[in-house]
Amino acid sequence: MHVGNNHTITIEAVLFDFNGVLTTSPFTHMAALGDTAGVDGQVVLDLMLGPYDEDTDHAWHRFERGEITAHEYGADLFARAAAADVQLDFASLGNMMSRLEVHDVVIERIRRLRVEGFRTGLVTNNVKEASSQWRELVPVHELFEVIVDSSEVGMRKPNPAIFLHALELLGGVAPERSVFLDDAAGNVTGARAAGLHAILVDAADPKPALAELDALLAP
Repeated sequence: MHVGNNHTITIEAVLFDFNGVLTTSPFTHMAALGDTAGVDGQVVLDLMLGPYDEDTDHAWHRFERGEITAHEYGADLFARAAAADVQLDFASLGNMMSRLEVHDVVIERIRRLRVEGFRTGLVTNNVKEASSQWRELVPVHELFEVIVDSSEVGMRKPNPAIFLHALELLGGVAPERSVFLDDAAGNVTGARAAGLHAILVDAADPKPALAELDALLAP
């Protein structure tokens, strides 16, 4: 439970991001595309993902909301790369999901949360074409009561509405009785805007975030 200024708030639900929380971050591999081409990694990420702390009409954001296909996203990406005179081997990313490492410590903590009686949910920005791949990395249906995939619901983080949607699917858990963990600062801000507690995760080492979670949940 969380102790406020004058009252105690019991946390009922814990929501998690997927990439960068349950696993290492794919953004590391995306940024590395620039290594051999002499292009700064942040330039690569901005080109591929747009302003990730916002929810805009950038092609990647539309892709994650399920509004366009992989082919349409690719055509937009190549056009923008050419316009920026940036030459990258995007095809070398291949099946990026196979390069991710699972954070076993997070998986085990989620299992304990279920045993301890907490409601659990997954809120992920993802694309339809990768749905089967990321769902095979961890037993998401065992870990989470609710799985909210941006490409299925037409909303993406950091839009506060996607967090409220997840809580509604959990039976209407109040935002102030919920906490969300994500490795993207913008998504943490979005969750807080929806009224949830939120914890920023280091994608390379999630243990400090788990310690922060334990402190929040402590009786």
